[in-house]
Amino acid sequence: MITPWAAIYTPSGNRTYQEYEDPYRNCFQRDRDRILYSTAFKRLQYKTQVYVVHEADFYRTRLTHTLEVAQHARTVARALGVNEDLTEAIALAHDLGHAPFGHAGEKTLDELMESHGGFEHNIQSLRIVDFLEKRYPDFDGLNLTFETREGIARHNTSYDHPHDHHEFMDTPQPGIEAQIVNLSDQIAFVTHDLEDALMANLLSEERLANCSLNLWDEVHARLKRDGLLDGEERLRRRQLVRHLIELFNVDLIQESTKNCQTLDPKSPDDLRQAPEPVIALSAGYLKEFTILRKLLYEEVYHHPSVLVMVHKGSRLLREMFQLFLEEPRLLPLQTQKRWDLASSPLEKRRVLCDYLSGMTDKYAMETYKRLLDPYEKVLTAFGR
Repeated sequence: MITPWAAIYTPSGNRTYQEYEDPYRNCFQRDRDRILYSTAFKRLQYKTQVYVVHEADFYRTRLTHTLEVAQHARTVARALGVNEDLTEAIALAHDLGHAPFGHAGEKTLDELMESHGGFEHNIQSLRIVDFLEKRYPDFDGLNLTFETREGIARHNTSYDHPHDHHEFMDTPQPGIEAQIVNLSDQIAFVTHDLEDALMANLLSEERLANCSLNLWDEVHARLKRDGLLDGEERLRRRQLVRHLIELFNVDLIQESTKNCQTLDPKSPDDLRQAPEPVIALSAGYLKEFTILRKLLYEEVYHHPSVLVMVHKGSRLLREMFQLFLEEPRLLPLQTQKRWDLASSPLEKRRVLCDYLSGMTDKYAMETYKRLLDPYEKVLTAFGR
């Protein structure tokens, strides 16, 4: 059952440019499909989540993370009776603007653009869907609905603190579908990064059991019930993470349902006017989540092996940015055209930032080699 505070389908879809109505898909389904077909979405398969993509083929990438966020968020949206199609569209688009090499790449580009507007991947995601994607003859970008664009611009997590975007800041909160994606993203990256850390042996089950995580008792009981405590290690670890995901998501649904019942909203905008997000974990589970996230920061994200990858990616982006700034004729021809059309030093730097942030890890490493390795062939790569 759809609730009164779910986002409403409209024929026009609240788009910047008016388009014909699709006979089979609603406006948010069309948004979802445009995101899926975008170049930026395809590139997520070779962008870092935690581990640079060439380390192994079984760690999560930015694409697999995005799909997992969409799966979490759709489950929550369905349980709460809000707009599942919009929720999915926002989830699929929430990381389109990520730079190569994960948050290290984003931080590096932000520092390089410090005096020229900075770099923040949520705003870059909006820039991609509004301007950089070229798929239609009548307009730049994907011409998405206001609701999807709002969810992209106001994606807010412990990692993401987007600069205020005036178009979307008329209300204290975004729509409930955007709020669902915000928290689903956090649950996805913590639990799934935990699974990858266990597989990479950056974190042990013993360390997890000794981190004052009360949820571990429930997870341990479930593993014991299923006869997995002394079973095959990989299966046990996967089930461990599965149970953590279930516990967090069930609590999210129950706490958010309670919050909605307390507010008793009559429309989507009633939730936008609330002083705090209605999508939330209970106090007890939020404490558990915070402990788990802190453990990942201390034991995984700051592990020497991860920091080596971070340092290499950051240095690579810095050197390429400076090289292109000094000699823009080394840029691909299409990017050179944008550079030549840029009317100010600020705009020219933004062209470089768009180019570098759009790179996959793989393409960035290959480009770096072509630029700086004297033995690397270049005729098959440049000039196209």
